[in-house]
Amino acid sequence: MAQTGSFERFFMAISRDDVGPIIELQLRGFDINAPNPDLVPPLVLAIQTDSLRVARHLSEQPGLNLEARNPAGETALMLAAIRGHLDLVQRLLERRAQVNHPGWTPLHYAASHDGERALPIAQLLLEHHAFINARSPNGSTPLMLAAHYGRREVVELLLREGAEPLARNQQGLNAIDFAMLARRADVAEAIAASVRAQQGRGTW
Repeated sequence: MAQTGSFERFFMAISRDDVGPIIELQLRGFDINAPNPDLVPPLVLAIQTDSLRVARHLSEQPGLNLEARNPAGETALMLAAIRGHLDLVQRLLERRAQVNHPGWTPLHYAASHDGERALPIAQLLLEHHAFINARSPNGSTPLMLAAHYGRREVVELLLREGAEPLARNQQGLNAIDFAMLARRADVAEAIAASVRAQQGRGTW
C-alpha cells in the first residue's frame, strides 16, 4: 500500500513539476525508471508535459534508462529535440543517449521543430554523428520533415551537410514535394538550387 502511495506521489510530482517529492522518494528507494499506468517512462513523461525542472533533475540521475520509450516509440532525446529543449538535448548527449536507431530518430524530430533552437539542436545531433539520411518507417528523411514543418535554416544546414535532396519516401515524395505540400515555395526553391548546384559539380 505504501508503494502505491509512493507511485501516485511520484507521478503527481511530475505533473506539478515539483522536484522535492521526487528526491524524497528516490532516497526511500523508489524506482525512477518505473513507467506510469500508460507505460510512459518518468523522464519521457516530464518532457511531454513540460515539467522541465523534473526533467532536468531526472536526466542527471545515475541508473536512469535514457533509452526508455513511450508507447509511441519516443525516447527522451527525441522529445527534447522536437520541443526545442537544447539544454536537455546537450545533457542527454553528454550521457550518451542514442542518436541513431531504426525508424524515427532524434534528427527527424529536431528537423520537425520550428522554433529558434531547431538549428543548434540539429547541429548538435549532426556533431554526434546523427545519420543525415536516416529513414523513418515510411521512408521519410529529416530533410523532408524540415522542408514541410521545420525552419529554412535547418533545411539549408542539412543540404550543406550532405542530405540527399531527391530521395523519395514510400509515397514517392521527395523533399521538394514536402515543401510544396506545405506551400513553402522558397524552401522548395532552396532545395532545387542545391540539386542544380550538385548537377553543376557532376556529383550525382
